[in-house]
Amino acid sequence: MSIPENKVAIVTGSNSGIGQACAVMLAQQGFDLGITWRSESKGAEETARQVRELGKKAEIEQIDLGDPQEGSRSLEALIARLGRIDVLVNNAGANLKADFLETTFEDWRKVFSVDVDGAFLCSQIAARHMVKQGQGGRIINITSVHEHTPLPGSVAYTAAKHALGGLTKSMALSLIPHKVLVNSVAPGAIATPINNMTNEDAHRISIPEIPAGRPGDTREVASLVAWLCSQWSTYTTGQSFVVDGGFMLANPQFFMQK
Repeated sequence: MSIPENKVAIVTGSNSGIGQACAVMLAQQGFDLGITWRSESKGAEETARQVRELGKKAEIEQIDLGDPQEGSRSLEALIARLGRIDVLVNNAGANLKADFLETTFEDWRKVFSVDVDGAFLCSQIAARHMVKQGQGGRIINITSVHEHTPLPGSVAYTAAKHALGGLTKSMALSLIPHKVLVNSVAPGAIATPINNMTNEDAHRISIPEIPAGRPGDTREVASLVAWLCSQWSTYTTGQSFVVDGGFMLANPQFFMQK
């Protein structure tokens, strides 16, 4: 990716947690930011404040990928306000917990609408802009360790994250002639508000079932996203990078649920 003077990144679901950490770290790397939220605007304003304190532009847009087509139209509006797009981080996600026999088709579709359909449509819009701009770009899909191993009791989420991993690989092959690189980042247990934790908790809470002994800090995920958006990742596409403190090595999830 050649670096334009006003490079722009959009991070979906960047009002808290991993998305917020990604937005701030990309601002530190020199990107102007598009910040999106679904149901909590206050967090988006806080993300924008941190980005602006770093001297970078921040635009905020509500994007609800529960309706992927309407959400993708909102993404188009955000790109228009920012003037271009060089990086898209598909961080917005949904999970409805239910085992296979109890999963309704309605719940299945709700999870797939956000996690797969939304990522597909947003990526397609972003990629078309990147191709037209002619300077390459990056698309990063935030999946989960459950892109690779099932989450017991969450069949729709597991299937959706596996699907997003497959989409990542297909997009990478399609877009590499245009110098648009596509990768996924697969976090394990991370100290996010959705898990009722903060980054400080990542360094003081013990989870002995995970080899690292603790949850991850959101910045440990965001730093990998930032590297994938840097000039030194130009030989990397179609990969899934697991950030999980060794969770996949021990795979303790069945034990942890007992």
